[in-house]
Amino acid sequence: MSSSKAASLAARLVDPNRQGPRSGRNYDSEDDDDEAIFAELEEEIENDSSASVREHALSVLKQEMERVKDLQANQHGTYGEVSDEKEVIRITSREKRCVVHFYHTNFKRCEIMDKHLAKLAPKYFNTRFLRVFVENIPWLVEKLAIKVLPCVICFVDGVTRDRLVGFDEVGGVDSFETAALELRLTTCGVIQRTSNRSDAIFKVSSQKDDDDFDI
Repeated sequence: MSSSKAASLAARLVDPNRQGPRSGRNYDSEDDDDEAIFAELEEEIENDSSASVREHALSVLKQEMERVKDLQANQHGTYGEVSDEKEVIRITSREKRCVVHFYHTNFKRCEIMDKHLAKLAPKYFNTRFLRVFVENIPWLVEKLAIKVLPCVICFVDGVTRDRLVGFDEVGGVDSFETAALELRLTTCGVIQRTSNRSDAIFKVSSQKDDDDFDI
């Protein structure tokens, strides 16, 4: 079994961003590509001498592929807008980790915040990023006591973990770096650097048998 080849194939399959933006994709080609890569990886794993290791490795890989596809279906890896108040409540209560930017079109700083969050969304695929226009969600604005914009609220397991109001905590200037926002969101746990799942899959395939506020 070729270690480097198997690891490379596994990484391609479970990398949610390997095919770029979802808009404009040819989904038939995408599915065919996934199947071709999986078939090639399956052939590599089949070369392992241990039947139990082969079976477990393929099972782990399939589960990870399904997880990535499910997150993609729920707009993970993108930074979009949700206009329906009930949908915002549903998303923030069901997602494991969610970053919501409450904005208004009259505020230039909201546009600046948008640019930074749009850069972070594809990088932290396991966290859902979205923006909501405050005039569309009057009940939530009152319930969450949102009075100053831009306001970014972080939800973890359906509960508000933290909030970022204005730019004071990211340098206090309009020219703050995305890294400052990234660090701030990392601190509260709403974004996390994930381990390389393809490495874990490959290790399994190559080892031996002995071896605050609740919405």
